[in-house]
Amino acid sequence: MDFSIASILLLDGVTNGAVYALLGLATVLVFTVTRVIFIPQGEFVTYGALTLAMMQTGKTPGTVWLLLILAGVASVMELAERWRHHGNAGRAVMAGLKTLAFPLAIALLSIWAASQQFPLWVQAALSAAIVAAFGPLIYRVAYQSLEAATPLVLLIVSVGVHFALTGLGLLFFGAEGFRNPAFWDERFTLGPVTLGGQAVIIFGVSLALILMLWLYFEKSLRGKALRATAVNRTGARLMGISTHASGQLTFLMAALIGGLSGLLIGPTATVFYDSGFLIGLKGFVAAVIAGLSSYPGALIGALFVGIVESFGAFWASAFKEVIVFTLVLPILLLRSLRSGHSDEDH
Repeated sequence: MDFSIASILLLDGVTNGAVYALLGLATVLVFTVTRVIFIPQGEFVTYGALTLAMMQTGKTPGTVWLLLILAGVASVMELAERWRHHGNAGRAVMAGLKTLAFPLAIALLSIWAASQQFPLWVQAALSAAIVAAFGPLIYRVAYQSLEAATPLVLLIVSVGVHFALTGLGLLFFGAEGFRNPAFWDERFTLGPVTLGGQAVIIFGVSLALILMLWLYFEKSLRGKALRATAVNRTGARLMGISTHASGQLTFLMAALIGGLSGLLIGPTATVFYDSGFLIGLKGFVAAVIAGLSSYPGALIGALFVGIVESFGAFWASAFKEVIVFTLVLPILLLRSLRSGHSDEDH
């Protein structure tokens, strides 16, 4: 291996690591606020890429119909819960309609826009909005009633949600893979390395999202409320912070990050209905390196995972996934030895 090959591999690793960083940050965000180890984070990536691919063909994406079904289920659940707890029919109906309103608006807009052949960036924005709308609905249907459960129960639910979303992906998108057009086809030569416009967009969007997350949690009142929920859920509830609203907002952000990650990955790799699992798992490895608690640690861990994957593919392409996922074993062992038992062990 000479310097030019090493430079190319390093650039490829950092590019992939930038996307894994977003997924790692989303995983840390969801876990710290809701205690959910969100295995299906990668499915948001798949749905984002494949939704845009369907719009490129002029068809209504299957995710729109799934969104309507999920919104209907969540709306009925919200209505029934409000009616059971408050006994006020008007308030219960309003709560159900409030849950249904945003997904219904996004779905109707997407159905109209699918056949209009809008520019790529408009279709990408609609795809991100569709996927983002899934987040609060999935939290409402699968997790909200279990928010007091142990992390093990929530993990089992996450596995079930993962299999459900993967199966629905096969139903709505089929087994065929898709590759989306690049958002920017420009090429830049930097010594032995050729930097594509799509890579520049990946770096730019990743850095912008990380900066926006930092500003949101540091400067905004809602971001501080999420931080308070992450530190002490009971204390946050006593201070008037709704854990339900915090969970739904967290899942909205995680779904948006996942959908945008899918839009970034789509032009660089062929995406299938089940591609999200491996992609999301690499983001999870980055989050584990950070102890599922540190955002800067997740960023560093993601870049490390991307670089290891790139060089591993060069030296032993058949074992690159094995190399990446084996990294998590010594890290888990080290953290297990250094940390004490939690209250749930007693």
